[in-house]
Amino acid sequence: MTSSALNNKYDSVEFPFCDEVTKYEKLTKIGQGTFGEVFKARHKRNRRVVALKKVLMENEKEGFPITALREIKILQLLRHENVVHLIEICRTKAYNRFKGSIFLVFEFCEHDLAGLLSNANVKFSLGEIKEVVKQLLNGLYYIHSNKILHRDMKAANILITKEGKLKLADFGLARAFSHAKPSQPNRYTNRVVTLWYRPPELLLGERNYGPPIDMWGAGCIMAEMWTRSPIMQGNTEQHQLTLISHLCGSISPEIWSGVDKLEFFSKLELPKGHKRKVKERLKAYVKDQIALDLIDKLLWLDPSNRINSDDALNHDFFWLDPLPCSLQKMLSLHTQSMFEFLAPPRRRIQQQAQHSAVPPRRSANLPQSHDQTFDRVF
Repeated sequence: MTSSALNNKYDSVEFPFCDEVTKYEKLTKIGQGTFGEVFKARHKRNRRVVALKKVLMENEKEGFPITALREIKILQLLRHENVVHLIEICRTKAYNRFKGSIFLVFEFCEHDLAGLLSNANVKFSLGEIKEVVKQLLNGLYYIHSNKILHRDMKAANILITKEGKLKLADFGLARAFSHAKPSQPNRYTNRVVTLWYRPPELLLGERNYGPPIDMWGAGCIMAEMWTRSPIMQGNTEQHQLTLISHLCGSISPEIWSGVDKLEFFSKLELPKGHKRKVKERLKAYVKDQIALDLIDKLLWLDPSNRINSDDALNHDFFWLDPLPCSLQKMLSLHTQSMFEFLAPPRRRIQQQAQHSAVPPRRSANLPQSHDQTFDRVF
């Protein structure tokens, strides 16, 4: 079915077989997703706490947003413990000339990883870091096995329940993918993934991409478990590529076959003469050598040689002491939802920035001397 056909089908935005959202009591606004506001709410009858994501309709002149339709379709197909669960779709009634509103109802998760990492009081042991990364990779293995790309991997889109269960969330930019034929390459948009987590192939204009774009984001997030702040904070695509080159080595056809064929390879200024220094630059934060090896493999420049989720899960990092351990005990020390701790209803600026296309602000939890060094190194 074409996009226009889908929009025509849902043009009235009535969703007559969906329950009305009035069955839920809104408690507080907790965020701003890629395509809508998010509220904490409670079912009036069974008292179940959920997250309500309002689909923004104000700018839609041709019907229901295709981006929201894609998110709904994808989430209805995905059922996994490490993927946020879409419980149902609810609506408000249309009245006069105004269309009704649509809400996606999700299971409620008390924390997001960006919030936890920005709180200096939250301490992760090595075993707990392993558990976070293992669950993250489990979720990616599942969606990639089902031919889905997330396309917006970042710490703010990783939710964690109070029981310590990690959930990939915000599939507003996700899409199904297929393995392209040599004569018919895919032509996906490369204007995806928040800048600080965007892999080099997208920055260079690649449109025939696949799961490696999510694995790069996973590598950035894994490193962030120690640094507590995004490791490459570029201001522009050019600046981001410069930071990547300083950390991962200069980009050239010698180390990345075919990179010179990408659209922006000759249009952007790529630093020359830089050696790969992922392990060297991160060792001040990441003391575990096995962890450094996995981060290094996740942040590989050539996407065809970047480690996939299956091989990553079999990496020694997860099979040597200390083994991955439950997050529940650590999270029990932080009983208040990080969403509400960081951003009450009238103070959502930081969280909105983290969930928008604009990269999140630097967290201020690193000691001043470390923060200056980190800024200079990366």
